[in-house]
Amino acid sequence: MFLLFFGLCGKIRRMYVEVALPLYIFQTFLYLVPEEMSASVQVGCRCLVPFGKRSHVGYIVCVQEDVDPEIPLESIKELLAVIDEEPVIIPEILELTRWIADYYYAPWGEVIRSALPAGMNAAMEVTISVTEAGRTQLNSLDASRIERSSKWKALQQIASTKSLDLKVLEKNYTKARLVAITRELEKQGLIEVEQEIGQKVRTKKQLAVRLATNYTIEDFFKIDNEELTPTQKRVLDYLSISVKPPFLSELMDTLSVSISAIKSLEKKGLVEVFSQTMRRNPLAHIQQPMLIPDLILTDSQAQALEQIATAIFAEEYSTFLLHGVTGSGKTEIYLRAMKAALEIDKTALMLVPEIALTPMFSRRLCEHFGDSVAILHSSLSEGERLDEWQRIYRGEAKVVIGTRSAIFAPIRNLGLIVVDEEHETSYKQEEVPRYNGRDSAIMRALKAEAVVILGSATPSLETYHNAFLKKYTYISLPERVAKRPLAKVEIVDMREVFQRHGKMQLFADEVIEAIKDVQAKGEQAIVMLNRRGFSAFVLCRSCGQSIRCRDCAVTLTYHKEASRLICHYCNYQIGVPQACPNCKGLYIYYVGEGTEQLEMRVKEIFPESKVARLDRDTTRRKGSFEKIINEFADGVIDILIGTQMIAKGHDFPNVTLVGVISVDAGLSMPDFRAAERTFQLLTQVAGRAGRGTSPGRVLIQTYHPDHYSLVHARQQNYQAFYQQEINFRRSLYYPPFSVLVNIIIKHKDLSQAQALAGELARQLRNAAQDDRTIRILGPAAAPLSRLRAEHRLQILIKARARARAREILDLAMSSLNYNQQDMNAINVEVDPIDLM
Repeated sequence: MFLLFFGLCGKIRRMYVEVALPLYIFQTFLYLVPEEMSASVQVGCRCLVPFGKRSHVGYIVCVQEDVDPEIPLESIKELLAVIDEEPVIIPEILELTRWIADYYYAPWGEVIRSALPAGMNAAMEVTISVTEAGRTQLNSLDASRIERSSKWKALQQIASTKSLDLKVLEKNYTKARLVAITRELEKQGLIEVEQEIGQKVRTKKQLAVRLATNYTIEDFFKIDNEELTPTQKRVLDYLSISVKPPFLSELMDTLSVSISAIKSLEKKGLVEVFSQTMRRNPLAHIQQPMLIPDLILTDSQAQALEQIATAIFAEEYSTFLLHGVTGSGKTEIYLRAMKAALEIDKTALMLVPEIALTPMFSRRLCEHFGDSVAILHSSLSEGERLDEWQRIYRGEAKVVIGTRSAIFAPIRNLGLIVVDEEHETSYKQEEVPRYNGRDSAIMRALKAEAVVILGSATPSLETYHNAFLKKYTYISLPERVAKRPLAKVEIVDMREVFQRHGKMQLFADEVIEAIKDVQAKGEQAIVMLNRRGFSAFVLCRSCGQSIRCRDCAVTLTYHKEASRLICHYCNYQIGVPQACPNCKGLYIYYVGEGTEQLEMRVKEIFPESKVARLDRDTTRRKGSFEKIINEFADGVIDILIGTQMIAKGHDFPNVTLVGVISVDAGLSMPDFRAAERTFQLLTQVAGRAGRGTSPGRVLIQTYHPDHYSLVHARQQNYQAFYQQEINFRRSLYYPPFSVLVNIIIKHKDLSQAQALAGELARQLRNAAQDDRTIRILGPAAAPLSRLRAEHRLQILIKARARARAREILDLAMSSLNYNQQDMNAINVEVDPIDLM
């Protein structure tokens, strides 16, 4: 519903607003504010504006009284409506979104839309109804003519109901065809098209009960007891001691009373039944906070906390790299730093890399901070996410935890941001806007004069290098708490295992014996393979062809439980073939292994053990991840098999063995960060072993035992790995010694993609001219040359200075003479995490 406000009478004052639209457009637009709306216009409010042939919801980013004299006033369209009574985008978030839009080359309106919960994003809802002329036209047509014409079939569907949502028709027609049909029908006067603002999710209301406003507790004792039944007395007694009005259903269940008893009290004027907002609480399953005993910090922890707390109390921006080995107690420092922030009436924000880690950290935060904790991530229902966002906006939540999108939480008076496992690639968003949650957190803290803690056992090379250059304050936690030793890491050379057995083996003998040993002691084991499914791909032994995805340049993965071949990029699926689709041969061979096959083999070898699998396939249902993790923590599960989801953040004191089945696929990826990622993954998963009183052991199976990332991972020596890797980066001019901008050109037509990529590369080289600090590589086919039915070409910009890279990118893009649809095929990623 539009909110139209009327200003005070008097001299007419022209007012204009700058509006960012959530479209793939790299500019804002100026609109004239009608006089009656001038009192309601505020920066940060949503508004309705005319754009093209339709109306769009946008965001007011600036209010001004003057315009550029060169802009003809008659060309400026009027604002149609203001949606919000107060801004939904607080100044801190508006400033952050502007920085992200500029830094990551993203449309500002798209960034703002990402900053709001999905259920809150208003959009235009288009409804269509048939006119009398339309009904007359339909009555004059016979059934066969209607059946032959998509236009008349659409009109018949519209006429079947009072008004039809345009989305219903979108299911039957392509977007272009539907636009043509509706325009033609509207032009002929056969239909009416109406637009209104709709919001997907609204605040949930429920009936509640309270004592009447003119009724006090003292009045309760003056009531003639003969006028009330015992049941009614119980209701009044309960309401008189309730801290807040209970919901009607809750009151009836608690006191076992019927609705008639409450209605009778309402007729007597003693109680009021009213509508009250109901919170959809994603943390409701967590038990009430309990008294947590204070842990004794190690000397390293105490020194680290003192440095961080001093910075928090000083209320000045600073960034700390908390480099602590696995099990060194980084989480305890996070919690105490948050307490320090709350002591001076500041707030705290904690980012975790994956949704999977939020249950564990949410429980810890609720134990310490109770109901002042809010959680934000994409697995919440839209209603839960909206309610949590509103609690944060109203200031009811002082501590917020979430994944990368939580960086947009409307939390005010920020004192601390914690970025746990800061090295994780999941902090980088893959879709527009392609921002990095870690780097955005640093920028938000800088603007808020807050403290940032970047925590990791294996920091990213860029972060560690910044600490080396003194841009960040470096804090080391070199030992585990209680002086527990790090797990002993051993490399199993699978070449020797092959020679021993004369064929490839899924499990080395050493791993099987080690699992038997820990099972005999009543301890637990983790087995990791970073590939889900049963087999990596399917091969025909007759013609040598593998079965590939229809829309992507990848092979399909065999999932035995689902009896399907599935693409892990676009989710294209087919049934398991009995014969080769290419040559009709019957010799189908399943190559490689995944976690599904691993689970089956472990159950065969250890039939007495309770085995569970943790990967994306077993955790699709809400709460399934937490269920498996809790059962493993409680000792119900003996052996846990999984992908990298089990490698980080978890604390299982009874786990004494970790087996890693093949890391070679990760090492062979065509990406300059392959060695770094392998080292990080191995170090992280090794950290799951030996966190209790018993020492831990880690066995890593590989065909490349001499690779430097494995050698240093076995020693768990980050500094040695850093020194070797940083030399490679320096010699090859890769980050942190250069800035990368990866440009992917995607198009269904390969020739059009090549033409656009070739022209863009030419314009980039023209803009760079003879600047030796800039290198333009490509265009070339991307490593994943086709995804989701689109061909992908790649251009890479290497630059010494980020400002210079952006300058030539802007020049090149502005020089391209292509239509908007082709321009949308160009995807720019600043500071890419991978180059696939």
